[in-house]
Amino acid sequence: MRKLNSPELDKISTEAAQAAQDYISSQVSKKEISELDINIELVYNDGLDVDLTVELVLDDLSSADDEKIAEEAVAQALMVIDNQLEN
Repeated sequence: MRKLNSPELDKISTEAAQAAQDYISSQVSKKEISELDINIELVYNDGLDVDLTVELVLDDLSSADDEKIAEEAVAQALMVIDNQLEN
């Protein structure tokens, strides 16, 4: 894998965060979201280190599974990162 520069890492991080947010929005309405925090840190040393967390808290009245949705959002973001690295 070629070494990625800072603008490339920023672009990948932004696209991954957007993918996570889009997935969450497709699963629950914005009214149901009490708190959403998406953190992505990409660091390239000898290889690419990815630190990705999605914290999602839904309204008490929501019947959706916030942990499952957050895990799937992480998976969507990782898929975007993988796709970007292949190109």
